[in-house]
Amino acid sequence: MKLCVFQGTFNPIHNAHIRVCEYIAKNMNFGKVLLIPAQNPPHKSIDSALAAHRLEMVKLAASQYDFLDVSDIEYRRNTPSYTYDTIKQLYKDYNIDGKINFIIGTDAFTKIESWYESDKLKKMVDFLLFLRDNDYNEAVFDRLRSKGYNFKLMNLPFEDISSTEIRNLAASSKPISNIVPKVIEEYIQKHGLYRIHKI
Repeated sequence: MKLCVFQGTFNPIHNAHIRVCEYIAKNMNFGKVLLIPAQNPPHKSIDSALAAHRLEMVKLAASQYDFLDVSDIEYRRNTPSYTYDTIKQLYKDYNIDGKINFIIGTDAFTKIESWYESDKLKKMVDFLLFLRDNDYNEAVFDRLRSKGYNFKLMNLPFEDISSTEIRNLAASSKPISNIVPKVIEEYIQKHGLYRIHKI
């Protein structure tokens, strides 16, 4: 099987995340995109009390779309959510045709060399890049390609949705129905998320 994964904190999952997955599923011939919420991301300070809620919201969002699936692989480990470890486990769990495709924003990709076991990771995945604002510096990405990072830039216009903005709006009880799926807005309201935990 061909496998495409989208790993992130999803705090919370929002419409831009889903739009990226839909684009990939339709234009790259993936039946589904596997969403992998990070329980304990090593590069971010995040409220651990929200971990279970973040996973549940991703599951709820995925249930609304036939091109999404969810893995709790990083919730079954008591270690930091290193991408290398996750990808290595996916190769054991799935009968994968070729390389795993890995969705990533250009902002995160510029820091890829700082990731855990980056030299090994680059041999295991093909990166699918999505522009974050106008941050594509051709020289930077050419340098990464020369170092063995295989990537393809996706032709999808940048959609400026910020998870931080969503959390701030939710903390102030302001509407977020235009930037997250309805089921996510309802879940946030039901559980009072971000009014206490704003991180």
